[in-house]
Amino acid sequence: MLVSKENINELAWQKMDNLIPAIIQHASTGAILMQGYMNQASLAATLESGKATFFSRSKQALWVKGETSGNFLEVKQVLTDCDNDSLLIACLPTGPSCHLGTESCFPEQKLTQQNFLSQLENVIESRKNDKPEDSYTAHLFSRGTTKIAQKVGEEGVEVALAAVAETKDDLLGECADLFYHTLVLLADKNIALHEVMAVLEKRHNK
Repeated sequence: MLVSKENINELAWQKMDNLIPAIIQHASTGAILMQGYMNQASLAATLESGKATFFSRSKQALWVKGETSGNFLEVKQVLTDCDNDSLLIACLPTGPSCHLGTESCFPEQKLTQQNFLSQLENVIESRKNDKPEDSYTAHLFSRGTTKIAQKVGEEGVEVALAAVAETKDDLLGECADLFYHTLVLLADKNIALHEVMAVLEKRHNK
């Protein structure tokens, strides 16, 4: 169930003394970032502010993730499971989610290969904004849309040639180049990968 301010009372608060575990998931990559607890007040605050707000069992008080560190969790969606006694919250983090300074409280987890594309998308976006001098990606952005589009066209041709006349390893390398440069072009045009995926999903469901 998609959780909103209108249906908070439908959750199974009585099971755990008015507390429900909340799993925080990266909205782009799918990575699990952390787990905390929420009561009705903290969940209401989360939905109202758009920032993940938890209930501290040690301090017996509400706390907004990032209020001290600045590493807020921007909430995109709140779901409950089939028993209405746990939450899955999709967020975009503004910094490390763990108090130890790591991206996740579960740093050993492995991203799926599909989710790695989203991680790569985030890195490309950071190069676009920060413009580090030694970054090939930043250099591509500095050349403008026409040059980036031209590079995508060149990589597409190289993929086709590799498929016909070269080895499997050559084809894999050229496909990787094409995927990367396509992500750069999307970022240049301010198009998110999930928008492309939505088109594919729509076509699949026809």
